Amino acid sequence: MEATGTWALLLVLLLLLLSLALPASRAPGHLPPGPAVLPLLGNLLQLRPGALYSGLLRLSKKYGPVFTVHLGPWRRVVVLVGHEAVREALGDQAEEFSGRGTLATLDQIFNCHGVFFANGERWRQLRKFTMQALRDLGMGKPEGEELIQAEVQHLVEALQRTEGHPFDPSLLLAQATSNIVCLLLFDLRFSYEDKEFQAVIQAAGGTLLGISSTYGQIYEMFSWILKLLPGPNTQLLRYLDTLATFTSQQVQQHQGNLDTSGPARDLVDAFLLKMAQEEKNLSTEFTEKNLLMTVTYLLFAGTMTTGATVRYALLLLLKYPEVQKQVREELMRELPAGQAPSLRDRPHLPFTDAVLHEAQRLLALVPMGMPHVITKTTSFRGYTLPKGTEVFPLLGSVLHDPTIFEQPEKFNPGRFLDAEGRFKKPKAFLPYSLGKRICLGEGLAQAELFLLFTAILQAFYLDSPCPPDTLSLQPAVSGLFNIPPAFQLQVHPADFHPTVQTR
Repeated sequence: MEATGTWALLLVLLLLLLSLALPASRAPGHLPPGPAVLPLLGNLLQLRPGALYSGLLRLSKKYGPVFTVHLGPWRRVVVLVGHEAVREALGDQAEEFSGRGTLATLDQIFNCHGVFFANGERWRQLRKFTMQALRDLGMGKPEGEELIQAEVQHLVEALQRTEGHPFDPSLLLAQATSNIVCLLLFDLRFSYEDKEFQAVIQAAGGTLLGISSTYGQIYEMFSWILKLLPGPNTQLLRYLDTLATFTSQQVQQHQGNLDTSGPARDLVDAFLLKMAQEEKNLSTEFTEKNLLMTVTYLLFAGTMTTGATVRYALLLLLKYPEVQKQVREELMRELPAGQAPSLRDRPHLPFTDAVLHEAQRLLALVPMGMPHVITKTTSFRGYTLPKGTEVFPLLGSVLHDPTIFEQPEKFNPGRFLDAEGRFKKPKAFLPYSLGKRICLGEGLAQAELFLLFTAILQAFYLDSPCPPDTLSLQPAVSGLFNIPPAFQLQVHPADFHPTVQTR
C-alpha cells in the first residue's frame, strides 16, 4: 500500500509539472457535458484513484446519467449511469455500442486478440465459434449440468475434510469453478492439492486484484507513462504470463495428440480443428494467437468470477443467519433426502433463487462494466458520439438503481419475490451486461452458482468464528471488479444444531 501511495504521489507531481506546458485535449463531435479538463491530468482531481467508481457516481449527480470524463489527458470516456441510460445504449442501440474498449492493464498481453478483446470481423467470428463450441460441449445441456454436479461433489468432499475448523473458502471455491472451465477448455480436471493448479489459481487471483487495485486504476489513466516505468504492473504481467504459459502448454499437448477424425473433446480441440479447416485462408481469424488469448481469458474469468460470487453469497448467510435458516428449510422441504440439487429444482426453490440473485445484485461484481467503444459515429440522447469513443456502462449503478430497487444498499432477497412468494426478476438485473457484448458464459455461470450454492447449503450448516454483526460486506477492493472481503468459514453437518455450539 505504501509503495502504491508513493507511486501515486510521484506521478501527480510529475504530471502537474508537465501540465504547465501542454494544452488540454479537444474532443470532436457534440459530447455530453463533464468536468473541466486539465492538461495531462485530465479529470484526475475529480476522480481519486482507488475510488474511481464512486467518483463517477458522484459526478453523475452534477452532470446527469450521461457525461464525459477524461482518464488522463487523452483517454476520453462517456459514462452511462442508471438502468435507463445503460439499457438505451447497450440494448436499443446494441450495434453502435458493440465495440470493446480498452483495458490498459491487460493490453500488453491480449493486444486486441481473443474473443473478449477483439473487435470487428475478428470478434464476430470468434464469438460465434466460441458460443457454438461451448454448446456442442454441453453448455446449456444435461451433459453440462452433469459436469458441474460432478465437480460440486468433489467440493463437498473437500469441505467435509475441514471438520468444522475455520478456513478461508476462497481457494476451494476458485478451484471448483476453475476445474469446471478446465474440463470445457482442456478436458482436464485437477486435484485440489496439485501445486501447478494452485499456482494457476493464485495467478488468476493476482490478476483480478491487480487490475482492480488503486495502482490498476491509476494505470488505466496514465498507462502511456507508467508502462515505461517499473512498478506493480510488473507483477501483474507475471501473473498473466503464468496463465498464458499454462494455456500454451495445454494447447501444445493438444496439438500433439489431436484426433482429426473424431469429435472435439474440448474447446482447444474444436479451435485446432477449425484452424486446420482454414489453413489456406490467408485472412482467417482462427490463429494460434487468437486461440491462446481466447482460452487464457476464459480460464481467468471462469476461475475467479463465479467463485467470488458464491463466496459473497456464503458471507451474506453468515451475516444473516435467519436467511440461511430459510434457505436450508426450503431445500429440506423441496428436495428428497439424498438427492443432489438439479437445475430442474430451481422453479421449486424461489427463496433460494432470490437469495442468489440478491447476492449478485448487492455485490455488483463488475461495477464499472467492461469498457465499450462506439463502432460508428452515433447520435445518443441528443449528443454526437464519434466512432472510437469509449463508453463505461456502470453496471453497479444499474444493479443499485434506486428507481428500480428500493433501498438498494440493503440485503433484501424479498425484492426478487412476488406477493405469492414466486420468483421474479426485475428488468434491471443485469450483472452480465446486455446487448451484443453480454457475457458469453452467462448460462454456465448461472448454472454453477445455483448448483454450488444449493449443494453446499444442502450438505452443511454454515458458521463463523466471528459474531455476525462484526462481518463486513464491503468489498476488500473496488475497481473494475468488486472483490469480496476475506472471512473465515466453518462448515458443520446439515443436522448440526447451532444452539449447542461452543465458541
